[in-house]
Amino acid sequence: MEAPPATASRSAAAVCVTGAGGFLASRLVELLLSSRDHYVVVHGTVRDIGDGKNAHLKALENAGERLRLFKADVLDYGGVAAAIAGCDGVFHVASPVPSGRPTNPEEDVIAPAVTGTLNVLRASYEAKVKRVVVVSSVAAVFNNPKWPKGKPFNEDSWSDEELCRKSEEWYNLSKTLAEREAFAYAAKTGMDIVTVCPGLVIGPLMKPTVPTSIKMFFDYMKGDGETAENRLMSVLDVRDVADALLLAYEKPEASGRYLCSSTPRKLSDIINISKSLYPNFPYPKRFVEEEDTITFSSEKLRKLGWTFRPIEETIKNSFESYIASGILT
Repeated sequence: MEAPPATASRSAAAVCVTGAGGFLASRLVELLLSSRDHYVVVHGTVRDIGDGKNAHLKALENAGERLRLFKADVLDYGGVAAAIAGCDGVFHVASPVPSGRPTNPEEDVIAPAVTGTLNVLRASYEAKVKRVVVVSSVAAVFNNPKWPKGKPFNEDSWSDEELCRKSEEWYNLSKTLAEREAFAYAAKTGMDIVTVCPGLVIGPLMKPTVPTSIKMFFDYMKGDGETAENRLMSVLDVRDVADALLLAYEKPEASGRYLCSSTPRKLSDIINISKSLYPNFPYPKRFVEEEDTITFSSEKLRKLGWTFRPIEETIKNSFESYIASGILT
């Protein structure tokens, strides 16, 4: 643990972000540090404080005075409890996102998601945290064969756990189980827990590491090299998702689940926007129309005050960032 700044105290508006070095969590930390009037101290858990992958956090504005990094894995209750102690709020962002098929899904994906979430919630309860915001995913929503065809998915839909197991969709299962455990814990303890379920997240990078969500975005954009399914896609800007998490924490009326999704666009539209910015990408030559489309309603989150950037701005900022960081050349 790094030495605490002089301003750190129980009376300070302190919050903790798990997995602080990650793609989304880093943006949230940046947002929290910019809110000087509200969050005097920001705690962040990382697996290795000295790892160069976390250097971008220490370089953030106000980080020297107000950011405290803690070495903690979410499976290590003691480390998690030390990071959360003294905090008024917690954002649980850390969760494994496999880039391929895991060799041991129970150990590699499900346990960190479920046990990690329970460790964070238990530590938050012991620390008398006022509210915990848990980052879930639309993966915990859309794998539901009973949902009416053509109806946008909303907060009432949950992915079918048995179907996820049978189809070996381990990430979907892990997010579903973890979110259900979070609400079960809230029911048992009376703890104030809010979950946010984002879709596919892209956006500017803060470090030259490609998150799984951006790899997925690139895969959609490439198709099979010649042809791509012209599916409806809801592409989210990481900065807008960070805003959603802060809203879910700050708004007293926030409760339950919130789906976080932008206006869906056809893949062909997204590619046409991208081509004007970055023509060298291996875009598909043809599109096959996709009949079964999945859409999500973020009406509940928008009523809370959430807005999102135009997709043109997100794609422009994203490609500029990917080129500047050397991910695209």
